[in-house]
Amino acid sequence: MAAMDLLGRRWALRILWELRHEPLGARALRSRCDQMSSSVLYERLGELTEAGLVARDETGAYLLTGLGASLGSALEPLNAWAGRWSDSQQQADHEEGANR
Repeated sequence: MAAMDLLGRRWALRILWELRHEPLGARALRSRCDQMSSSVLYERLGELTEAGLVARDETGAYLLTGLGASLGSALEPLNAWAGRWSDSQQQADHEEGANR
């Protein structure tokens, strides 16, 4: 359950998601995460680093470790589901607007 506690913290999954393709510096990462507060960003990065999911490269950018990258395969189905859910919400909103 420790993994669920960590991944369930606000912004944790979003940080991992944003790092899935390339290393990012803190400023770029914060920008991609809707300007989350820097204190929360660094707190989450510290937790994710301590858990072995995130590390820093020689330039100081944050990147996924092998373990962190392997989590991406678990997140892909969630992302696919979220896309279907979003589409259904938009369709329901459209239908509701047409019935007014």
